[in-house]
Amino acid sequence: MAIIVKGRNTVVSPAVKAYVEKKIDKVTRQFKAVGDITAVLKVENGNHIAEITVPAKGILLRAQESTKDMYSSIDLVIEKIERQVHKYKTKLMKRKYNNFRELPAEAAPAAEPVPAQAETEEEFRIIRSKSFTMNPMTPEEAILQMNLLNHDFFVFFDPDFGGVSVVYRRKDGNYGLLEPKLE
Repeated sequence: MAIIVKGRNTVVSPAVKAYVEKKIDKVTRQFKAVGDITAVLKVENGNHIAEITVPAKGILLRAQESTKDMYSSIDLVIEKIERQVHKYKTKLMKRKYNNFRELPAEAAPAAEPVPAQAETEEEFRIIRSKSFTMNPMTPEEAILQMNLLNHDFFVFFDPDFGGVSVVYRRKDGNYGLLEPKLE
């Protein structure tokens, strides 16, 4: 496991690099990362942004913070990662001693089809595209990963379903599961 410190729109001084490595080292003592830990430090519009990605077994911990001072951003992002590590370790311990409850067999009621709207002259533009690798996981593991990343949905490969599925957080606080099928 290596700690990679990169700078975007800024030069990372040896002092800042040593500071980041020292802080990340404290986190990795309580948690074993599987791959290289990446810290990206950038400056955008006067804001100092620190982003840390920690690959772990089957999940990816990621946090980002922005302040007017790089050291403050680093401290805040490390605190976020520490909370995620604690949350993940707690979930693992719960899973070890108490099995997750199964998701209910009946999925959320399907939404009624939305009538096609008249096409406008506006064109839709894709402003960002991402590609990622999907590890096979259960819906429970996907919910855990989604919560660790603080996302509202998570795309994953479900080996039981045999395809790509999506878990999402519903407005009522529960979770939904989408399993697409071709007609």
